[in-house]
Amino acid sequence: QVHLVESGGGLVQPGGSLRLSCVASGFGFDHYDIGWFRQAPGKEREGVSCISTTDGAWYIDSVKGRFAISRDNAKKTVHLQIHSLKPEDTGIYYCAASRNFGVVGCHVISPPSLSDFGSWGQGTQVTVSS
Repeated sequence: QVHLVESGGGLVQPGGSLRLSCVASGFGFDHYDIGWFRQAPGKEREGVSCISTTDGAWYIDSVKGRFAISRDNAKKTVHLQIHSLKPEDTGIYYCAASRNFGVVGCHVISPPSLSDFGSWGQGTQVTVSS
């Protein structure tokens, strides 16, 4: 099992950018699909992106073209680069790890289910406001 820690959140103006990071500790990081989820106040947690063990990527429609996910297995890190931030992007962003997708990959399952991810970070707050 891996332990995950997110960082990189903050307060930004609409149109701004952020780079979120998810750093893992533990063994076998390269065998895990990694997902990014967000939870806005009063709303359910939703998946926004995931990256498979083979670098296959999935994005929710509302972030396509603005978010880019990448992974560096040597550093046990997944990044979520966010551009053109909107107020509706506000929320707590969590990364999570899964070994449930096997050779298929999380990017094929649209959207990947929260229940497929067994290890979660503590979250990082993203606030988009002028």
